[in-house]
Amino acid sequence: MKQPLYLLSDGVLYRHLNTLYFINKESGKKPVPVENISDIYCLGNVTLRAGAAMMLMEKGVPVHFFNKHGFYTGTLYPRVQLNSGLVIVKQAENYLDPNKRSKIAAEIVRGIKHNVIQTLKYYAKKGKELDQYIMQIEKEEPAGDISTIMSSEGRIWAAYYDSFNIILNQFTMEKREIRPPTSEVNAMISFGNALLYSVTLSEIYNTYLHPSISYLHEPSERRFSLALDIADIFKPVIVERTIFNLVNNKVIDEGDFNKEVGVLLSNSGKRKFIASFDEKMNTTVKHPELGRNVTYRYIIRLEAYKIMKHVLGDKNYVSFKVWW
Repeated sequence: MKQPLYLLSDGVLYRHLNTLYFINKESGKKPVPVENISDIYCLGNVTLRAGAAMMLMEKGVPVHFFNKHGFYTGTLYPRVQLNSGLVIVKQAENYLDPNKRSKIAAEIVRGIKHNVIQTLKYYAKKGKELDQYIMQIEKEEPAGDISTIMSSEGRIWAAYYDSFNIILNQFTMEKREIRPPTSEVNAMISFGNALLYSVTLSEIYNTYLHPSISYLHEPSERRFSLALDIADIFKPVIVERTIFNLVNNKVIDEGDFNKEVGVLLSNSGKRKFIASFDEKMNTTVKHPELGRNVTYRYIIRLEAYKIMKHVLGDKNYVSFKVWW
């Protein structure tokens, strides 16, 4: 099975004959097994030579770039290999029709709500006093037009984030802040969300869907908004559980952050987070419909397939709701 490649150090990706290499000061020149790579995450200052870029695009390997603070900046996206005009037309039709769009958006938020509640219930069983947050979120029923659905989503996230100070054994978060993060928890959320967004974009690439036509988030010229839609469903299960595990098991601590500009993960913190995040993405669970074990990462691709089937009229979309 193909695996992601994370490049945290500065260096150069280049091609020599039919081999891809990464060269840097710390480890010298190393061959990169491009046939075994699903996508590349450039978290250091990585220079991508023309020959390497061409090779990666030929192999269908997306390359995601992050700045020195760990914020996602963009993706070198290969030429679309799975192309269907019909799917794109149907995607657009479902966006342009307010009722059809609202139906998909509301189901996305129902998935977010379920996964948030299940995460809170998991920690409630561990003795955390979370009943008030669970009851507050359970009251939310996403319905109506897009603005009403998004307001409901906003209240779900707000109540969820308020619970973090109870779940976490160290660090606090007064409120969700992004640029720059002002606390260790905000820093981890931002970094985890950026990684998950990139993974989701890579998985959409393996379907016929167009990544810029979305339903909950507004389509934008500067982002692949469908990846935002799908990633939000999985944040409670992947990003937040990664954070809770790292903090409560004392894997990550004050020394893994720098505070020169806001609060950001240091290189050591990024390495710890990526190791835990990648382990989570490769965790397998038995899928109730497929009857076989699948990774969390593949479940994200299945979510894209479900949206594709919905817009084609094959099967109504039911969002991912954690069952384990």
